[in-house]
Amino acid sequence: MNGNGSEFHLLAFFVYKDSYIGLSTGVLLMYLLAVVGNMIIIFLVCMTSTLHNPMYFFLCNLAIQDIIYVSAVLPKLFVITVTGNNSISFPCCIAQMFLFAFCVGTEFFLLTSMAYDRYVAICIPLHYFFIMNKRLCVILACLSWIFAALNSLMHSLMMLNLSFCNVQFLNHFFCDVKTMLRVSCTNTKNTQTLIFVEGVVLGFIPFLLILISYVYIVSTILKIRNMSGRQKAFSSCSSHLTVVVLFCGTFLCLNLKPDSHLTEEQDKMLSLLYIAVVPALNPLVYSLRNKEVLKALKKQLMRNVNHY
Repeated sequence: MNGNGSEFHLLAFFVYKDSYIGLSTGVLLMYLLAVVGNMIIIFLVCMTSTLHNPMYFFLCNLAIQDIIYVSAVLPKLFVITVTGNNSISFPCCIAQMFLFAFCVGTEFFLLTSMAYDRYVAICIPLHYFFIMNKRLCVILACLSWIFAALNSLMHSLMMLNLSFCNVQFLNHFFCDVKTMLRVSCTNTKNTQTLIFVEGVVLGFIPFLLILISYVYIVSTILKIRNMSGRQKAFSSCSSHLTVVVLFCGTFLCLNLKPDSHLTEEQDKMLSLLYIAVVPALNPLVYSLRNKEVLKALKKQLMRNVNHY
């Protein structure tokens, strides 16, 4: 049967079917935390003039991406855990896969842009505002979204050209590319090779650029003789570094390791970590570990209290 006429069934966490109440509650909480938390970040950046700088411009883009990211996967997972209806049509599956790949690519590129921003701020601070001007920031952000969209479109077109036999069961909680390739009736060897190479280029290379940036950043920080100066420099990039480790670490470990049917349940748990937990933690990381964001939040809260 051609893929366009297929219907898939997402097995999700069928191994833990006795714990679906706890799982559905956790999924709902993670989704609400991610959406509300990132909306607060967007609101604060837009409404606070002191946050109108390159670092928070990229953070605002990251927050928008996180909302799209969790909205592409978690609502469907919540429906599955609550109703038990795990069917998803082929067009909806392709749409979900497109949004997921789009957001993952965008996050990698945005995190790389943010790493470059921190490199310029710490390693060549005297030229910071000259280099990280508004035009460059807009270009970097737009390229992040465009390259990610093109990459995601390529994934979707490849999936549209595959055939799937009858009703298929996907042992995942969303339409993951690798899982869909396993159940295809078409020979997917060339497609798998292309996706792996593309994943290395668009995943590992940005991660490598981030690492190189932080090698220079740490080297520069260690040269600062004043301890308070070191702490101030490190605190300005610690939030970004935390998000990089959480997101890139789990994603690259999961997608660049060899396939093994024995670890599918572990794969799903790791996927849930970077799909649900990381977007929910991002606003907390950037607010609790960032004095400027906390100050802006307190200012907005006090303004609302005085208003009422």
